[in-house]
Amino acid sequence: MKSLLIGGTGIISSAVTELLLAQGHTVFLLNRGQRRNEFSGRTRDITIDKNDRAALKSALDRLDAPKTKSGMQFDAVANFIAYDARDVELDVETFSGRTSQYLVISSASAYQKPPNHYRVTESTPLCNPFWEYSRNKIALEEAAIRAYREKGFPVTIVRPSYTYSKFFVPGLFGLNFRHFERIKQGKPLVVHGDGQSLWQMTFNEDFARGFAGLIGNPRALGESFHITSDEVLTWDQIFKTMGRAVGVEPKLVHVPVEFIRRVEPSAYDGLKGDKMYSLVLDNSKIKSVVTGYQAKVSFYEGMCRCLAYAAEHPEVLTAGAEADAKVDKLLAAWERAMGSAS
Repeated sequence: MKSLLIGGTGIISSAVTELLLAQGHTVFLLNRGQRRNEFSGRTRDITIDKNDRAALKSALDRLDAPKTKSGMQFDAVANFIAYDARDVELDVETFSGRTSQYLVISSASAYQKPPNHYRVTESTPLCNPFWEYSRNKIALEEAAIRAYREKGFPVTIVRPSYTYSKFFVPGLFGLNFRHFERIKQGKPLVVHGDGQSLWQMTFNEDFARGFAGLIGNPRALGESFHITSDEVLTWDQIFKTMGRAVGVEPKLVHVPVEFIRRVEPSAYDGLKGDKMYSLVLDNSKIKSVVTGYQAKVSFYEGMCRCLAYAAEHPEVLTAGAEADAKVDKLLAAWERAMGSAS
């Protein structure tokens, strides 16, 4: 199969690229070339700004592969870096007649906030008044479904939740390895709220298995899917699992989300619009369509893989200093607030 991945070298998409190559796909990667391509020599690379549609169409027409009257034909086109409705509309214009399936990445954060029920299926309403990112993803989905209904454009919508990899570790201010170092040094970690809301952490290779099973699957057309681990943890358990992987019990400090907003507003939207609520994503639908799909990597195993990666690449342990400073700033502010309250 010929698969074109727009993106293809990110946290989620790199695992998809690796798996498709292993499955024998001819993989085309379309990106601006600003991120190192670890698949160089194994993929067909199209280095171009995806927003320059005239240049993109010209590049697609020049590819030396079987073509239809509409130009280069793909079995699947997957856009991992679509952010809003306009991105989808441009893809519909560009790839109509060029692909048998168009998969677009949305987000599980688009589901109803606050939720009416902690357990979420693909039929849960999409509504998020707190986070512009999520509202843009909802608009993206609406554009995709409109193209499917009105034009027969072969859409599949995929909603990942918090997905990490061996080289990106979950953290309050982005994905980095600093939490491991804080735990080793006995420095506290910030946990939003009371730490008891439920969450699922998904290793990127598990996501890739589900995603690859949707490619070329006729039951996926016109449908939406989330793909996550079935392991449900509280946020306290998430950070304690990091400590278990390190071998040190972490010191956890619970800070209200509204206080975090006052001190470090950059973290607020992702908390209020997503992570502060209990959210358990029911994977029955993806399992019913992709035969044998099951997430295999526990969060503990995933953290051990991250530590093994760090042992081979110690430079990652010194990255994320800015995020670490934000955690220290937040902790200091919370300590002052608690001191003045007493």
